[in-house]
Amino acid sequence: MALFDKLNFDKLKETVSDIGEKVGDLAQTGVAKSKQLAEIAKLKAANMGEQDAIKKAYLELGKIYYAEKGATPEAAYAAACGRIDAAKANIAANNARIEDLKDGDEEVDAAAADAVIVEEIPAAQVVAEDVTAEDLADEGPKAE
Repeated sequence: MALFDKLNFDKLKETVSDIGEKVGDLAQTGVAKSKQLAEIAKLKAANMGEQDAIKKAYLELGKIYYAEKGATPEAAYAAACGRIDAAKANIAANNARIEDLKDGDEEVDAAAADAVIVEEIPAAQVVAEDVTAEDLADEGPKAE
């Protein structure tokens, strides 16, 4: 019976060894997959940074164009420049009305009125935050 016990023990040792190898292989596969996922995440973060740089460059191009040719834009840019001009005119009208309310007989809390005054910011000081290439591509004429 000693031979039978020795065979079972050897088989048990072999099985445990096989299980150990399989666990080691799984661990190595897990480590490799983790490294792969970490590199993918790193590359995606780098892509987001590059997309942000593109957005800022697009915005700067638009600001430069408007500053240089906003008064006489080419046909393709006329609608966008017109929207900018209209928005600036609305801001000026709103600020004038705010000043009228502050100076007039109508009672307006001066602190609240000061809080809502919108001042025009020079194009060189505006920073791109949420402008996408699609936003810029969609800047065609809009139906009113």
